[in-house]
Order: sequence, then structure tokens, then C-alpha cells
Amino acid sequence: MTDLPIESALPDLLDHLTRTNAAVLQAPPGAGKTTRVPLALLPQSWVEGRRIIMLEPRRLAARAAARRMASMLGEQIGETVGYRIRQEQKIGPQTRIEVVTEAILTRMIQDDPGLEGVAAVLFDEFHERNLNADLGLALCLETQGSLRPDLRLLVMSATLDGGAVSQLLGNAPIVTCEGRAYPVDIRWSERPLPGRFIDGVSALIFRALAENPDGDLLVFLPGQSEIRRVQARLAEQRPDLLLAPLYGALSQQEQDLALQPHPTRRRVVLATAIAETSLTIEGVKLVVDGGLMRVSRFDPGGGMGRLVTLPVAKSAAEQRRGRAGRLGPGFCYRLWSEAEHRALPAFAAPEIREADLAPL
Repeated sequence: MTDLPIESALPDLLDHLTRTNAAVLQAPPGAGKTTRVPLALLPQSWVEGRRIIMLEPRRLAARAAARRMASMLGEQIGETVGYRIRQEQKIGPQTRIEVVTEAILTRMIQDDPGLEGVAAVLFDEFHERNLNADLGLALCLETQGSLRPDLRLLVMSATLDGGAVSQLLGNAPIVTCEGRAYPVDIRWSERPLPGRFIDGVSALIFRALAENPDGDLLVFLPGQSEIRRVQARLAEQRPDLLLAPLYGALSQQEQDLALQPHPTRRRVVLATAIAETSLTIEGVKLVVDGGLMRVSRFDPGGGMGRLVTLPVAKSAAEQRRGRAGRLGPGFCYRLWSEAEHRALPAFAAPEIREADLAPL
């Protein structure tokens, strides 16, 4: 635990949260913020035996973060550290750190507006600006302002407009952790012609494998359809590879299988944005980024939501790049040029601007 970059920022962070009730933490991918920060907060005097809630944008990330922290304590999940996600929870009477998905926090505040027994709420990977994350932060600020001035709020991200979030939190202090765990070099390429995405990303995968004789590979694709098509292409030409799909509709067992390296076969993990944040996939030294994401957009004319495929923002591309440098130096192959990268937006549009708000 002591060699993670986040260790250098912890003293400042703990000092700020002792003196104030909000802070912003900026730390690069692989710095260790997701697992080290909650554990570092646990023994602080202001926690006083109460719980720490940490929000993760995805169920897979919530489970993985909780398991990692429990392992660091030498415990089973559900003892000091547990998690609560949709239709599944592993917590016990001694649980002090709960990792939850964002909609769970909304329901917690609806049931208990004062969040009694909670010392702090941590918003991990806040740069994604999911609808429920924004709503959860707004509700927590309301709770803090009217009922719980002692409630600590910590917003964390690797790629975040820290100044804007600091203002939202009443000019909260910003703590910055410099340096990533390991370097990740970028390899640029030309974006494929329309209709040739599968050809382009498959060729880039073969290039990455040929240029790097060892290490597993993580491929980012916009959706399940593209994953299946690329999987079929790779299976036909490289039957020696272990191909592991990773997306939200898979069972927990299938997702867990994709996260574990194979003892003898080289693995290619074909993933959606589910693998973008808060995950360490053991054995991965290479990332191939298709540069696309699929998001839901509300169509006010038709009164319905629809899925659209868009280029990723720079912040998401940086997160994806970081997956190759979690456990050692790595390479990131991008299916777009450096010139195209300069034209990408810095951040994705907050979901609250594009989504249907009626269900709220």
C-alpha cells in the first residue's frame, strides 16, 4: 500500500477533511484513490465509528473496489467493507465502509434525509457526471446545509474540472496527487472510414499483439454488438487467444472471469466503458481504444430516449489509457490521430443535460 502515488496526498487530504466538511481530490488513474482513501478516513476522529459511503458509477466497479479493500484488510467482504448494488448486497453489522452505486444513495437519502450514522460520502469518478451522481451530490449538499453540517463530502476523479466542483462545494480545498503509477505510451493511428470500424479496430488489435509479444490486451468498444463482431473476427484469425467479453448485461460470474488472467493463454478483454474506471484487470499491459461510446439521449420531439454513438471525450480517453498502467508500464493504441484528439471535447456533457428527467 505504501508505494501508491496517492500516499503523498493523503496527509493534506486528511488535514482538510478534519478542518472542513468538503474537499476535491484529483488523482491520475492507478494512483490508488479508490481503495486507499476510504481506508485512510476510517480511523479519523471525526468519523467516530460511523459509516463511510463511497459511490461508484458501475456495479462491477463497486464490487471490485469493495473486494480489494477487504483483501487489503485481510478480511472477507461484508465485514469492515461491504457493498450494496441493485438486487445484491454484502454488508454486515460491523460494516464501516459501504461501496454503493449511485441510485442506491438516492434511495438512502429518500429513506433517511439526515443520513444518520454516516460520517462521509465519497463520490468516485465524478467526472463521468452521471445523472444519479449529480442528483446524489445535490441531495447530499442539501442534507449538509440543512441537517448535517458535520457530514463530509469528498469528490474524487482522475480527470475533473476541480475549480468548478470546488465552487459547487463552497470553495472546498482541492488536493492534487501528481504522477501515475506507471508510464503508458500512446500509439496513434488514422480513424477508419465510415462503416469500417470493425476492420479498423481488428487491425489495430493485431498490430498491438504483434508489436508486444507479452501482456494481455484490453479493447474498448461502444457496445455489445461490436464486441461480438470483433470477437468473431479474432476467433477466426487467432484461435490461440483467450477472448473475454466484458459488458453490463453479463452475469457476475462471467464478468469476474474476464478480470482474471489465464495461466497459459494470452487474453484479450473486449469491453464497453464498464472497464473505464476503478478497475485493475490483472495482466493487462496494452489498451486498444476504439474511441467511441454509446450513450442514451432524450428526444423531446418523440418523447423517448435513444442510444447514440459518439466519440469519447479527452477525459474518457485518459481513463482508458490508464488501464494499461495499473500494474506496470504499458501502451495505449488509439484508433484516431493526434490531430483528431486535439479537437475532442475535454469532458463529456453531463447526463443531466441530455437525459429524460421524468423518472426522477
